[in-house]
Amino acid sequence: MCFATLQRSFVLGNTVPFVQQLQALLLLLSVSCCVLASPTAEPKQPPAQHAAASKPSAPRADVRSAAYVVVDERSSEVLLEKDADTAVPIASITKLMAALVVLEAGQPLDEVLKITQDDRMIDPGGRSRLAVGASLTRGELLRLSLMSSENRAANAVGRNYPGGLPSLLQAMNAKAKALGMKSARFVDATGLSSGNVSSPRDLVKLVNAAARHPLIREYSTDPEETVIVGKQVLEYRNTNQLVGKPDWDILVQKTGFTNAAGQCLVMKAIIDDRPIVMVLMNSFGKLTRVADARRVRKWMASTQESQHYAQGQSGARARHASP
Repeated sequence: MCFATLQRSFVLGNTVPFVQQLQALLLLLSVSCCVLASPTAEPKQPPAQHAAASKPSAPRADVRSAAYVVVDERSSEVLLEKDADTAVPIASITKLMAALVVLEAGQPLDEVLKITQDDRMIDPGGRSRLAVGASLTRGELLRLSLMSSENRAANAVGRNYPGGLPSLLQAMNAKAKALGMKSARFVDATGLSSGNVSSPRDLVKLVNAAARHPLIREYSTDPEETVIVGKQVLEYRNTNQLVGKPDWDILVQKTGFTNAAGQCLVMKAIIDDRPIVMVLMNSFGKLTRVADARRVRKWMASTQESQHYAQGQSGARARHASP
């Protein structure tokens, strides 16, 4: 019986039996008390999809090199890759292998070597400030080869390897095999030939091997170098613009360029306390290889931020679910 009917029954003397009227009145009073005693309803939680809308999304790495691989050396985790198993011309990345083999041979670094016509003829149209007849120590030539990619310096060091260039190339290919670089092949000491090839993944092995050698680390990351040749004072700068930047901690690096290889950059750097090896091959512009390295670092920071957010959300859900 509704409240209005009950009210009419009392006022108008409805024929509803008195007992039924009394029962209905008690029921209404009971419902009213329950409503008054109930607590205020809690606001509804926003749907999960709205809560997740604030989650920072990691952008794409947007690496623009034609082939690349980025590896966390500590865990061997491949962070990024594209065509990482395709053998491509490697240009002056070759000089890392040449330096590794020469240094392992234990030849004296203070021995003076001379630039000859043979060194000039490896690249007749190329620009070099080391004229025929210039004399520098093996150590100085190796430094210029690695930090400034000096072709005549690299060839002079190779010519003076025990047994000459043929023996050097044999040793370079043997070293590649020992490192497990199945795709690598070396036909000169400078990288001017497009016959010097390797896959990006195999170049990671070369970078790690080079990084274990203190002198290669020192020479390749030297921001600038001044040498005296006769009466000339020659100043050289590193071909990698990131070297010497206060926000980069680069352990070893090498740049390269030929028309066949494009712009190339390999390096090992500490990023977010992680030893990261980057191999960036065939960038379409001189600045792209450097920009790609920066994009990789930015992508890593964004990815780490997203992971921290996800971990925080997971912890919050676990705390909320706890009794």
